Amino acid sequence: MIARSVSCFDDWRPVARELLNCDVPPEEICWTNGSGPSLFDELPETSTSQATRHQVPPKFLELAKTAACHRDAARWELLYRTLWRLTHGKSHLLSDPTDDDIRRLQMMEKAVRRDAHKMKAFVRFRKVERDGDEYYIAWHRPDHQIVRLTAPFFSRRFGPMNWSILTPAESVHWDQTQLTFGPGVPRSEAPAGDDLEELWKTYYASIFNPARVKVKAMIAEMPVRHWPTMPETELIPDLLRQAETRTERMVEVTDSNDRGARLYFPDQFDGLNELRSAAEGCEGCHLHEPATQTVFGKGPANARLALIGEQPGDIEDQAGQPFIGPAGKVLDECLAEAGIDRDDIYITNTVKHFKFKLISGGKRRLHQKPNAREISACRPWLDAEMSVVKPDVVVCLGATAAQSVIGREFRITRQRGEMVTSDICTQTLSTWHPSAILRQPGGDCKRAMQAELIDDLRSAISALSKDG
Repeated sequence: MIARSVSCFDDWRPVARELLNCDVPPEEICWTNGSGPSLFDELPETSTSQATRHQVPPKFLELAKTAACHRDAARWELLYRTLWRLTHGKSHLLSDPTDDDIRRLQMMEKAVRRDAHKMKAFVRFRKVERDGDEYYIAWHRPDHQIVRLTAPFFSRRFGPMNWSILTPAESVHWDQTQLTFGPGVPRSEAPAGDDLEELWKTYYASIFNPARVKVKAMIAEMPVRHWPTMPETELIPDLLRQAETRTERMVEVTDSNDRGARLYFPDQFDGLNELRSAAEGCEGCHLHEPATQTVFGKGPANARLALIGEQPGDIEDQAGQPFIGPAGKVLDECLAEAGIDRDDIYITNTVKHFKFKLISGGKRRLHQKPNAREISACRPWLDAEMSVVKPDVVVCLGATAAQSVIGREFRITRQRGEMVTSDICTQTLSTWHPSAILRQPGGDCKRAMQAELIDDLRSAISALSKDG
């Protein structure tokens, strides 16, 4: 029996190579963990040619380097047995996931990688001063012997700092130039706190989402044994107790936004004028704050054709009427080409307030697309308008209006001009928004899109004609 004592992969590798070259089978070796002298050190004599005959797959070395960090005392025996089999007729062993040795090594590798991930995530440095210089010290209790595996990560991430990471089994120190390793240190030797902890706690409290609390999952990802060295964990009990209340408040705010327009509806309404008056005071979402005024729909209540755009633009916001700016002029041209009198149709927008951001030092208001919450908050006004007008045909101008009326899956580039049934009208088609035509860089493209918009308006008129 040959005994060998190793403490890490770098110890094991040359010893394993020597035993392998001497053709020592696994069953004749007694592996122990440590760095003390070996018993029964005599090895069979071997020739120089024998010493270089074995080829080991790089994949095994990667697997062995990680698995060697596992705390299982049998890992050295397992690694050598696998190495022996790979070099004695089982060269494809690593590709056999059903092999017991391979499976066991892979489980070890997985556990070590998981432990290394947690060490990278949970180490918290405390600042201390020595002779006027700053040092950062952390204490961590890993499950496996991963200090040497993770130390390069910390040296890269915290390169400009002098730091030490202390663990029960081994410690590592970084002086901004090189890593050095030392014996393990009890937690009592590590500093308990520093001035940075309050800042870290404030940050953690700000990112804690009470609506996504899953205690079991949180504990699984952040094992309780690591909590004593993580200052933010002191906050967790209070944050969990407050989670329900904070979630209810979030829901109230969300519901308030989603029901925004309904909160400003008149108790009863018979026509558009009552709705228009009520909408003037709508504060159902934040868009009312910077906007000049509500821009409600315009047109006869008995219009058979309704056009729905995205939102008012800069000029519309100031005038309080839809489609009277540059895009409105393009629309007027298209309506005229299609033989439609604007006074006969109802024109409105999906969102009634102008959304913009200030540019050029606050001198210009640049249009911004409304998001899903803003569209949802304003949707009751559109539904109410359509419930009064009851158009026979609806034309959505642009993707925002089309996705609001037809559905989020709608794509203007693929489905433009298709007559479909929507929640507000059995005959709904979508076409280009006039502002999209204005944004086209080339004249040919503009003319092509404008021609398509005119064709789609003609299709809408044709549908009205069929209905009589």
